[in-house]
Amino acid sequence: MTILVTGSSGHLGEALVRTLRAERRDVLGIDILPGAFTQRAGSISDRDFVRHCMKGVTSVLHAATLHKPHVATHSRQDFIDVNVTGTLNLLEEATAAGVAAFVYTSTTSVFGDALVPPPGEPAAWVSEEIVPVPKNIYGVTKAAAEDLCQLFARNHSLRTVVLRTSRFFPEEDDNRVVRDGFADANVKANEFLYRRVDIEDVVSAHLLAITHAPPTGFAKYIISATTPFSRDDVMELRRDLPLMLRRYAPDFEREYARRGWTMISGIDRVYVNDRVRAALGWQPRHDFRTLLARLQTDDDIRSPLAREIGSKGYHDRAFRDGPYPLE
Repeated sequence: MTILVTGSSGHLGEALVRTLRAERRDVLGIDILPGAFTQRAGSISDRDFVRHCMKGVTSVLHAATLHKPHVATHSRQDFIDVNVTGTLNLLEEATAAGVAAFVYTSTTSVFGDALVPPPGEPAAWVSEEIVPVPKNIYGVTKAAAEDLCQLFARNHSLRTVVLRTSRFFPEEDDNRVVRDGFADANVKANEFLYRRVDIEDVVSAHLLAITHAPPTGFAKYIISATTPFSRDDVMELRRDLPLMLRRYAPDFEREYARRGWTMISGIDRVYVNDRVRAALGWQPRHDFRTLLARLQTDDDIRSPLAREIGSKGYHDRAFRDGPYPLE
């Protein structure tokens, strides 16, 4: 009953392996980089390596990927090799090995330009029905890998779940204006209203997806913290977020003032997790209200798992202007 975790030296991969080990479950971590949570080092673009690792595996948690921060440092072919060919290798070898469930970690970045309403329009209420419009090679390859997962679910009866995760990385924002204008914890707390999730909740969604993968077929879910807002709020959220927030979390102003923090004036989207909560019974523990309660007791807004893993970065070198270069 071995669970294969790809990208086990990375942020999410380590979190998955840590949690599975703590539950005393058999887990095999693989990554291109060696690490404390990686048992076998190699590339998922290497078919022979993937085939060897798939022996005895009953479920796959596929978190390995090239990320958005790699767009400026890696070629488009690199993205295709890892994100598309690597996923295809895993799907084919999982099918051949009779794997029971395949969970693919995707991203809300696949939505791309579909997330940007025209000026004057309400904020986008982003559910699984929104058609993605990828805006870079990262989004294109993640969307293509999602389609491969659906193909194998339909044609090969591989129980497959795609989880589109919102932001959970601990690194600083790549936007200099944001970095200069807000404390980092302030930025992340604000994002829990509409586009961030704690890694502990991301892990719990993945583990639920293994056992609740559709018996025959395919499922795709957005994984983001539960927003306090409703669809009826989208116009005001775009125009005056603090005004709307006073209705749902009136204590935020006092706590933000105590810390010298600022609430952003408006948002252009809200990621909605209704479907995954209903289908998998997922109960995310971390949202804006729970973070506000921690702030009021001067506690860390990060979960214990997030604190334990810390920040890994995306590159083996530092950059002068921001955590990673922009394309």
